[in-house]
Amino acid sequence: MSLTDGAFLRLDSLNFAYRALPVLKNLSWTWHDGQQWACVGPNGAGKTSLAGLLSRQFDWGSGELERGAALASGHCSYVCFEQQKSLCDRDKRLDDSEFRSDARDPGTTVEAAIGGDVGSADRQRWIERLGIGHILERGLRFISTGEMRKTLLLRAILQQPELLILDSPLDGLDRASQQGMREILDQLLATPMHILMLARSLEDIPAGVSHLLVLDEGSVVAAGPRDEVLSEPRVQSLMTPPPLRFAELPAPADRPYQLAPGAARLELRDVNVSYGATRVLAGVNWTLGPGQHCNIAGPNGCGKTTLLSLVTGDNHKAYGQDITLFGRRRGSGESVWDIKQKFGQVDTQLHLNYSRGMAVLEVVVSGFFDSLGLYDDWGDKQLEIARAWLAALGLKALARAPFDTLSFGIQRMVLLARAMVKSPAILILDEPCLGLDRHHTQAILDAVDHIARHSDTQVVYVSHSVGEMPACINQWLEFVPVAGGFELTLRESG
Repeated sequence: MSLTDGAFLRLDSLNFAYRALPVLKNLSWTWHDGQQWACVGPNGAGKTSLAGLLSRQFDWGSGELERGAALASGHCSYVCFEQQKSLCDRDKRLDDSEFRSDARDPGTTVEAAIGGDVGSADRQRWIERLGIGHILERGLRFISTGEMRKTLLLRAILQQPELLILDSPLDGLDRASQQGMREILDQLLATPMHILMLARSLEDIPAGVSHLLVLDEGSVVAAGPRDEVLSEPRVQSLMTPPPLRFAELPAPADRPYQLAPGAARLELRDVNVSYGATRVLAGVNWTLGPGQHCNIAGPNGCGKTTLLSLVTGDNHKAYGQDITLFGRRRGSGESVWDIKQKFGQVDTQLHLNYSRGMAVLEVVVSGFFDSLGLYDDWGDKQLEIARAWLAALGLKALARAPFDTLSFGIQRMVLLARAMVKSPAILILDEPCLGLDRHHTQAILDAVDHIARHSDTQVVYVSHSVGEMPACINQWLEFVPVAGGFELTLRESG
């Protein structure tokens, strides 16, 4: 049905359920031409479901969804984390590296993912504007989260959509990239293109957004001009809930290894990593001693993820280098699993690759086996510890819920519980607050500090976002731009 009153879009008493669970309830909303909207709400509010309906990913429900003439005949582009997961999953299925002479399959390159007319001047201007010209030949699985966000945004822009939906476009970007993205959003909002921005925080909404739709648990809390909506006490209350309180940590799981008292946990001396002609790490020296909790910071693509992969056993370039993990020289006969059993880890790649169709409790139990899925039998003690960690993080009621029905942010909370069940010597958190609203971001930070205070688990924390850092951090490792790349600076408190 096409609207006749000049409206761009109208929803009337719309209801939508996912896996028999209601996620949008009696939603009514009208979008007129000349307006730019942001949909705001905490995790689980229904923002993603609304975007899925508008972008035609979902096509069922009750009530009316009427598109104006421009939208009915035009294209809708939706940029979100789920899109990134779909592309990575496809490349993973088609990976043929084991049959190649160089044992490496880049998969879909950034150049191919962007699409469009390669010779287009407009396309080249946007590549330069987003600063991604240097990664055009890289595979999507080998670029940073921030670089992936920029790649998908450019692909969407080049499709010249009538409606562009952006899900938390600032997530995963370092400070400089965030400022650049804000400028790009302001530029896009000033064009005739209709833009719907999904946001978990009021502070993330660009000035060019004129109207706000606020959702909570699938229902409309408020909708209208920006200033009017922001002045409503119930909106402020919803977006600034009280902090969560954590219970006592579960009793630690038995470790199949011993940590030498007083010995350094990680030692890297003059470590260098290159991929072809590209130098990623140069002359890295870093020691993580007992009781230290380190923050690793630096711009997108500087090498933070590569550094982490050297110490977790995921990068073969650690062999032949002076790297000592928990008192043992890397490459001295230890297996990858000997290394991994000492680490708990939460990162975006783990999240994107996680198996579907599992209950939350099963996801947490899988942390004992370091598996993407649950393929081993678990014991009563493991089940008890998993339940205790869910309770400690306020997730007890979700134990039987299907993992993939939860909002992106709540899934990340579940993965933190998964990382802690085996009482790791080191907890690696690579952008753990990515995808979380302010309330759950603070919950994660408080949980990490609680873990650091009441256990011997040490924290290695990576984040681009200003202010998103646990209070326990007492060591800072920063990638600083220099001519031709980056160098590492190290400082410690006290």
